[in-house]
Amino acid sequence: MIVILLKDVKGSGKAGDVVKVSDGYARNMLIPKGLAKEATEGNVRSLEKQKAIAAEKKEEEKAAAQKLADKLKELTVSIVTKGGDGGRLFGSVTSKDISEALNKQHKINIDKKKFVLDSPIKTTGEFSVDVKLYPEVTGAVKVNVSV
Repeated sequence: MIVILLKDVKGSGKAGDVVKVSDGYARNMLIPKGLAKEATEGNVRSLEKQKAIAAEKKEEEKAAAQKLADKLKELTVSIVTKGGDGGRLFGSVTSKDISEALNKQHKINIDKKKFVLDSPIKTTGEFSVDVKLYPEVTGAVKVNVSV
């Protein structure tokens, strides 16, 4: 029997896959538990329509992320903190600080987990910080740290 999987099934496939399984497995296990439905012509058509809608939505999200990445390239975030002689800071500037400053200064809200910092910034100066906005879309924002 050919079925459309509604959820991931170990050993059979992932959700949305059209797979061939034995009749007993489909009738006694997959269909009663809501893991699959029979692959009729109408069900296959609706699955294809759902996949097309999902792909279109992903494309829109990626385009929006790319637009935000282009906007971030032009921005500079200024952070004023306490520091000592020689440009050393008391403490450090973390991705949380950058996220909050970006939100206050430019009204752009980006989660602190999306900023890519190898280590916190511990000196004054201008730094370029990468931001992972979407898979395959990475932006960069300039951070100006001063005392």
